[in-house]
Amino acid sequence: MFGNSKPVASNQAGIHEDLERVVKRHLSSAWRAPVAAHTRAAFAEADAWYRASPGAPLILDSGCGTGRSSRLLAQRHPEARVIGLDQSAHRLARSGSGPDNLLLLRAECADFWRLAEEAGWQLEAHYLLYPNPWPKAAHLKRRWHGHPVFPTMLALGGRLTLRSNWGLYLQEMQAALALAGISASLDRLSAAALGEPLTDFELKYRESGHDLWQLTAVF
Repeated sequence: MFGNSKPVASNQAGIHEDLERVVKRHLSSAWRAPVAAHTRAAFAEADAWYRASPGAPLILDSGCGTGRSSRLLAQRHPEARVIGLDQSAHRLARSGSGPDNLLLLRAECADFWRLAEEAGWQLEAHYLLYPNPWPKAAHLKRRWHGHPVFPTMLALGGRLTLRSNWGLYLQEMQAALALAGISASLDRLSAAALGEPLTDFELKYRESGHDLWQLTAVF
């Protein structure tokens, strides 16, 4: 199972030619799509849980899969409240138990972020670990930096940590952040820097010999 993952293949050789146009359009207009009912319910639970610990730093782990990364983050930051989000109930069902400062929820990230912005949330840190790269050039608008929710992600603030085994994804995110006036560092992760894999995907990609990359930005 591990060590057999193929590198990301794409028909896109460099940063997408439409990136600047798409990002600027999203930065200048609000996204008003309906919010899924199950995400409204999940956010209500999260908001009540978080507000029961006033003043605690808030860490969001978006697209947490089985919750492995969320559990590790909660263990490393016992003073914080850590919320892991994933759209798959099946993946979350594999999460097992976690520390008391961890909450795992089934939710659509884009909808959850909009509700969090409306509620005035400000994050201490936000993790996007190995999101679906949507590597075809036609899929730019499905990547987080090409999605209409991008300005909302920025509004939540905090320190963004994004990891991927497709360096171009992070190059595009870095360029999109620059269009919003935000500088970001982009680094190749060495085995020593990685330490314990944060996610199941990170373990699989590392065992498969992929180059792994990390983008970091503070809003």
